[in-house]
Order: sequence, then structure tokens, then C-alpha cells
Amino acid sequence: MEQEQEQSKITAEYGIDFTFVTFEDENILEESQIRELQKSLEPIIEKNKDSQMVLNFANVKFMTSAMLGLLVRIHKRVGERGGKLELRNLDKNLCKLFEITQLTKIFNIT
Repeated sequence: MEQEQEQSKITAEYGIDFTFVTFEDENILEESQIRELQKSLEPIIEKNKDSQMVLNFANVKFMTSAMLGLLVRIHKRVGERGGKLELRNLDKNLCKLFEITQLTKIFNIT
């Protein structure tokens, strides 16, 4: 499995038919931080092609609504490329955020 460390504190691991991305930051709050994440995720999405992409939130405790917007855009881009997006290891408070915003209807959360 190939592994890359990105500047914006994410780690991407590439398997045969999946890409596993781990967010390293506990808090994703700043607009500049979200822009940097988007910039770092774009080449990963391109490399993912028609595979499954898993976003691992095990380290994340807080994030803003701007990050939710980025996740919706990622979901759309992955789907346009024939892939599937899955969110894993969401903190219970983050799960509530997805439920309140009804994003549980869009995202596959495990």
C-alpha cells in the first residue's frame, strides 16, 4: 500500500480499489485550513478514479459548516468520477451534526 503525507495534515493510503484518507487535525475550523485541505484532496480524488474513497475522521473532534460544504463537493467529485465516498470514525458530536443537517441522507457513514 502506497502512503503519502500531505502538508495540510492528511495522510492518503492507496490500495488496489480504494483510497483511505485520514485527517490528522483535531479541529478543522479555519477557512484557510479548509482551502488547504481542498487543495491537498484534489490530486487524491483525481488519482482515486472509479474506486472507493474512505475519509477517516478518527482524529477530528470539531469542524465548521465550511468543512461540511467541502465534503459535499468531494462527494460530488468522487461520484462524477465513478467512485464511492465513505466517511468513517466520526466522533459522536460530528455524527449529530450530520444528522441535524440531514447529510446522513447523502453520505455513507460507518
